[in-house]
Amino acid sequence: MGRMMTRPNSLSRREFLRQATGLGLGLGGVGSLLASCRGNGRAAREERAAGELGPLEKELHIYNWSDYIADDTVADFEREFGVRVTYDTYESLEEMVARLQAGATGYDVIVPTGYVMPVLTGGGLIAPLDQRYLTNRGNLSPIFQNLPTDPGNVYTVPWLWGTSGIAYRADKVPEPIESWSVFFDRHLAGKMTMMDDSREVIGAMLRYRGHSLNSTDPGELAQARTDAIAAKPQLKAYLSAPVKGQLVSGDVWVAQLWSGDTAQARTERPELRYVIPREGCTIWSDAMCLLKAAPNPRAAHEWMNYILRPEVGAAIARATGFGSPNAAAVRLLEHPVPYPTVEELRRLEFPLDLGRDTATWDRIWTEIKAA
Repeated sequence: MGRMMTRPNSLSRREFLRQATGLGLGLGGVGSLLASCRGNGRAAREERAAGELGPLEKELHIYNWSDYIADDTVADFEREFGVRVTYDTYESLEEMVARLQAGATGYDVIVPTGYVMPVLTGGGLIAPLDQRYLTNRGNLSPIFQNLPTDPGNVYTVPWLWGTSGIAYRADKVPEPIESWSVFFDRHLAGKMTMMDDSREVIGAMLRYRGHSLNSTDPGELAQARTDAIAAKPQLKAYLSAPVKGQLVSGDVWVAQLWSGDTAQARTERPELRYVIPREGCTIWSDAMCLLKAAPNPRAAHEWMNYILRPEVGAAIARATGFGSPNAAAVRLLEHPVPYPTVEELRRLEFPLDLGRDTATWDRIWTEIKAA
């Protein structure tokens, strides 16, 4: 699969919006944090003509997750287009915000997770894309177009995707796992982990009872809290990315985990299996966005269109172990992450902004961790 993908530990992408609003940072607050990415000349850039973007600039500045690209992606782009790329990385959305808050300016492209889109669009931080320059957009699978986080594909170009299901060691667990109920099995106590992520843990407990993982219903959330606390004695820990090594070593037999991380660990331990529970789970995608004050909008569009090429998208998926939203790229992969079947799609949900109910989720998660 190539390089190992390092998932953020300090603040997961699916936790960013929860903590941002939990700290009282609404659209305006998060907007002020990210606004430092707006460099000089903002007025001139905002007054760009609605027509052509102009000639290709000589520079491009990208801010993306670490270990989330193939080794030659940037170099090949630079060589073909004659554009010098500054490619900075972060381990968490918290780190990204902190750097921008500290005064980092001049970025053109960022790669957030879908559910953060209401913050970015509501705060006027990203610009609509000019579809005329995205001639390779037809390579995308319909599954990852017109998502609820970006209706009409106005602001985003998908990067990679995954699901948050159950990874398990088939050589250690005699019967195939099919349900979130496994986390209540006392025979597996001390050999299981769930993610250190409120949206994933509470979401799993909601799905276990047949509810939406975006539920804000007080009764449903109360039951999810009760179930999560009942599962906790069987858990070795709440652990996200680092659990890969423990699955490989056999210290953990069952883990709530991302599909891509499971694929990476399977290269070392073929006995690993991954399942989307019958009750359903999270499906998520990260996507490229153009900052509203981007100094190099034409180069940004050329970059996005380049990423949409089948061979480029395939190389990125091969290097990271995550799924490619590029259907043409998938056909080039030796071991592609398969798209969800029609039946699986009925059980998958994209996380959405919880709005004012974020504080309620935050309180419940605190109570679960303290129990």
